[in-house]
Amino acid sequence: MANTPPDDAQRLVSLDVFRGITIAGMILVNNPGTWQSIYWPLRHAEWHGWTPTDLVFPFFLFIVGVAIPLAFAGRLERGGSKRDLYIKIVKRTLIIFGIGLFLNAFPYFQFGVLRIPGVLQRIAVCYFFASIIFLNARIAAQIAITIGLLIFYCLLVNYVAAPGYAAGDLTKEGSLPSFIDRVVFGENHVWRQAKVYDPEGILSTIPAIATTLLGVLTGAWLRGEKTRFEKVAGMFVAGAVCIALGWAWNSFFPINKALWTSSYVLFSGGLALQFLAFCYWLIDIKGYRRWSKPFEVFGMNAIALYVGAGIMADLFGTIKVGGTSLGGWLYQNLFASWLRPVDASLAFAIAFVLVWLGLMWILYSRRIFLKV
Repeated sequence: MANTPPDDAQRLVSLDVFRGITIAGMILVNNPGTWQSIYWPLRHAEWHGWTPTDLVFPFFLFIVGVAIPLAFAGRLERGGSKRDLYIKIVKRTLIIFGIGLFLNAFPYFQFGVLRIPGVLQRIAVCYFFASIIFLNARIAAQIAITIGLLIFYCLLVNYVAAPGYAAGDLTKEGSLPSFIDRVVFGENHVWRQAKVYDPEGILSTIPAIATTLLGVLTGAWLRGEKTRFEKVAGMFVAGAVCIALGWAWNSFFPINKALWTSSYVLFSGGLALQFLAFCYWLIDIKGYRRWSKPFEVFGMNAIALYVGAGIMADLFGTIKVGGTSLGGWLYQNLFASWLRPVDASLAFAIAFVLVWLGLMWILYSRRIFLKV
């Protein structure tokens, strides 16, 4: 815990706001009143394709990447040693990964069916590799590694067949990433809603590292000596190029979040670049900041928000009230009793986010920022 914002020397308010919008979106889509009634933008695509919800996680990984140069480069310039940074990277990786396992196990801690992959686990792994690459590779090498990861993953998934399936099979059961997850983890340790694959599995973490590296390259660009207008223009242009390339790649390697396809990396990364550029222009250049305060509050305590909201959601499903779960009781009595199911479900999710905004605002007002 810290009483000052972490890594504030190179802090961008626009990045905090972007992080806050992203984590608020993550909490919103993860906590509907009922999974049976959800507006389509708040659902994941069934398989190929995308919805706004499918942009939330890559946006967060992109943000993780942007923060790496902003935090590490300044420390190195102030005389910090790489050894100390390596220790910090390993420690932070293990803590984030461990928190992810804890959330997967909570509240029953049935380790025989514990899901091993997860959102925080993927963030931890991507943070680790992106940090090591940043500390040991120049910009040109980082670009080459990013491109190489995307091409390698595309070739691997399309030309190496899972046993019993054809090469290039991109179905839930037959894709190479799905097969590897089943072999390594078994059906008891992957995402229980699917059983045959995990959306945060092993092989698909390779292109997820590329998503994080796009953020690293963006962070380095923001630390450069260009003017602020040149920086924002460069991000807009680079974002447009990535979107176009991702959309073109989609024709033969479809955009797919669960497989984290190379086209998905470029498409979502391009949108992340454009959205960050917009926030940077609006907040850091034009100075329009009043509207963004709630998201800044969220962004300054993103890990605390994600963990706390996850625990609360689990408790809502575990605690029983009148023969139903506490979450179900609140949904039925406070929202579904007077709203259409789809509107009641959305209202519940918004209320959930607002409750956490109040809690995070208390921490923010007391200058308490929880970090790992």
